[in-house]
Amino acid sequence: MADKMVFIGGGNMASAIIGGLIRQGMRPMQCMVVEPDSAQHARLKAEFGIEAFAAPNSMLSQAGLVVWAVKPQVFKTAALAAKVHTAQALHLSVAAGIRSDSIAQWLGTDRVVRCMPNTPALIGKGITALFARAAVTAADRQQVEQVISTTGEHLWLDSESQLDAVTALSGSGPAYVFFFMEAMTKAGIDMGLSPEQAARLAQATFTGASALAHGSADSPEVLRQRVTSKGGTTYAAITSMQQDSVDTMFMRAMHAARRRAKELGDEFGG
Repeated sequence: MADKMVFIGGGNMASAIIGGLIRQGMRPMQCMVVEPDSAQHARLKAEFGIEAFAAPNSMLSQAGLVVWAVKPQVFKTAALAAKVHTAQALHLSVAAGIRSDSIAQWLGTDRVVRCMPNTPALIGKGITALFARAAVTAADRQQVEQVISTTGEHLWLDSESQLDAVTALSGSGPAYVFFFMEAMTKAGIDMGLSPEQAARLAQATFTGASALAHGSADSPEVLRQRVTSKGGTTYAAITSMQQDSVDTMFMRAMHAARRRAKELGDEFGG
């Protein structure tokens, strides 16, 4: 792992990674954050005891790894401001949509890794897809893996274009789960359960079903069929959703998310 690490942007994803690194033994003095928001700036210092700056400065030249956790629309401005201090570093971007060609051009280096994490990283249960440019060495990849492993699982991709699909599937995926959890909870309340009962049942159902799928060699389709006895209650629910083309609409929504990821790269990657 890099002796000194810099995070550009100190939001939820940066906080998740920093917290995981500190839990695994990283000393706060090994980490710096550039975060212009004063409240976030103060929170990072208080919570993690790390150095935090409002803007890039010469201290960044000490970094072996720079993690870009900024919004896509401000990435270019932030990169150009930091470029003079970070030429020696390996760069890891968690920004949605912004392609590595743009990042490499802005920073003047090809040592760039792009990744797409998701919010369960906040509790160490995330899944992150990674893509490395050709200039990234095996040692660089290992360094990135050490950082990302603090947030959960990871997988490497062969093609950068696959990151848009990952964004649509797992990057945005937690929101889909919460969306269905909301609907299940509301339906439970409509059917006479208390809000607390309905919420607990919905949450536990997702947790248990995910764990079952994760530990099974069978596909989700097979697992679904096993609890869908013809003429039974589950069959009635699944049939109703199929008649309403819920699966088709859901897949259409994911394609919309992928298109938006590509648009972000087109819009803010110039």
